[in-house]
Amino acid sequence: MLGDLQTAALVSTAGSIDWLCVPRFDSPACFAALLDTPDAGHWLLAPAAGGTCTGRRYVDDSLVLETEWVTPEGTARVTDFMPPRGHAPDVVRIVSGIAGTVAMRAELRMRFDYGRVVPWVRRHGDQMIAVAGPDMVRLRTPVEVRGEDWSTVSDFTISAGQRLPFVLTWGPSHLRLRAPVDADAALADTLAFWAEWSNRGASVEGPYRDAIKRSLLTLKALTYQPTGGIVAAATTSLPEQLGGPRNWDYRYCWLRDSTYTLQALLAAGYLTEAKAWREWLLRAAAGDPAKLQIMYALDGTRRLPEAALPWLAGYEHSTPVRTGNAASDQLQLDVWGETLDGLALAREAGIAANDDAWDLQVALMNHLEGAWDQPDNGLWEMRGARRHFTHSKVMAWVAADRMAHAVRTHPNLDGPAQRWEQLRDTIHADVLAHGYDAQRNTFVQSYGATPLDASLLMIPRVGFLPPADPRVLGTITAIQNGLTEDGLVKRYQTTDSDDGLPGGEGLFIACSFWLVDALHLVGQQLAATHLFERLLTLRNDVGLLSEEWDPTTGRLLGNTPQAFSHFPLVTSALQLHAGRPHLSNQPIRHPGTPSPTPA
Repeated sequence: MLGDLQTAALVSTAGSIDWLCVPRFDSPACFAALLDTPDAGHWLLAPAAGGTCTGRRYVDDSLVLETEWVTPEGTARVTDFMPPRGHAPDVVRIVSGIAGTVAMRAELRMRFDYGRVVPWVRRHGDQMIAVAGPDMVRLRTPVEVRGEDWSTVSDFTISAGQRLPFVLTWGPSHLRLRAPVDADAALADTLAFWAEWSNRGASVEGPYRDAIKRSLLTLKALTYQPTGGIVAAATTSLPEQLGGPRNWDYRYCWLRDSTYTLQALLAAGYLTEAKAWREWLLRAAAGDPAKLQIMYALDGTRRLPEAALPWLAGYEHSTPVRTGNAASDQLQLDVWGETLDGLALAREAGIAANDDAWDLQVALMNHLEGAWDQPDNGLWEMRGARRHFTHSKVMAWVAADRMAHAVRTHPNLDGPAQRWEQLRDTIHADVLAHGYDAQRNTFVQSYGATPLDASLLMIPRVGFLPPADPRVLGTITAIQNGLTEDGLVKRYQTTDSDDGLPGGEGLFIACSFWLVDALHLVGQQLAATHLFERLLTLRNDVGLLSEEWDPTTGRLLGNTPQAFSHFPLVTSALQLHAGRPHLSNQPIRHPGTPSPTPA
């Protein structure tokens, strides 16, 4: 992944940029080959002989990618990056000769609106300019280019010591593009930006240092800087099962991510990002508490209509390709709890509160008092009939617990603490009576049902029951025995009736990190460490994780890179580093983390 803190590009091991949306993460893609063929838009820059690269890596703690090919004739390197956004999004690619002489090929196919629109291309001096409707893209390079088969191509050689830059810039077609960035100056500035950002956080050492840093850099790259929102992933419609229909748009911000996001950022010392995410959360949640959504657009927009793009064949023929997300209209009661838990975490970490923020939290809690006992769609966004999901009830308990605790411990916060404590106790008793199977000694996915659910691993993490409680231990054992495959955790037993779609899915990576935390909480440190280190091996060659893992084919599935896989990697790793577990509303105090200024 390349990124400029407002959008992201994905580069293949063959040297092709196959995904890029401009100017935002959720804008229509101008390179959509990831979901079709190169005819849907891509930018190839590689040896003319083609093939997978010999190796690639990020430069230090940055998002500057170096891809190298060693050929019989010589060695060539392509350095790819997106400078942090100035006036417009830029993608910079620099070809360097390392040894010998290598014949190279560049092929640029601009296709706006997810591959549907072919632009009109014209030459303007040393630049190629492509225009269609509202979009304009400019390519500037000293390499001679030509039009061929509705694309812009170049065949050239690179010799040892040579450097040839390519700079691609997007802008609105009705405005005049500014002068393009200088490739070498932009490279220096980009490396300096990421070095400064990386060093600004906590000093993390130990065996997981590189994994933590790479995940934090990935999370930063998924941040939409103008608002502070963090998208769930950079892509849409990468399948949960190859050839299947579970293909969703994840280029939005989920409230559910708030607690894990804040935990990871605060634990790593990134208070500025944590504060920005908290402010985004407060703005997004503002309004009628009854209309709280599970997700919002980057700027807080609420309406995210779902549509299919029938002209795209889908990733390995996995259709439909979707934009928007109809799950935004679902009732998922757990988000009230997760929102209030995240804000409680921010409060305990010393991020200053304000009266408006507390008033909003009280309004959310007041609504939940009258809604917690309704059936809902659950955190897995099931599109079947609503049910009384155990996790949703547990998170309602979390909301009441955190709000009552806030009033009891913060004299400046007013609220009916006793009433909320009574509600907390009522929900607790309800879950124990209806969400726990005494005969099997395990909690269950929903009231009156028998299936298990990985979300039950969160019960000790949120403090609903102490880790040593036999019901917690029994649930962990039941999930290990009945909800794992090849040692990794499934979300739940998938059935067509859950969402009306046929087929299954891979193993949800975040759920296995939840098991790491649960094992750590109950004192099984060796098992927790072993599982965590196994999860690190699932990352791709440059340290990125998608949403799911397919144990049969040994490959990543789902949208990528997935924030919800990288958040728990950071928190699990820091807890293992610190040698002690934490509840969801407790800041992780890693030895290298600076203490925040008290509110």
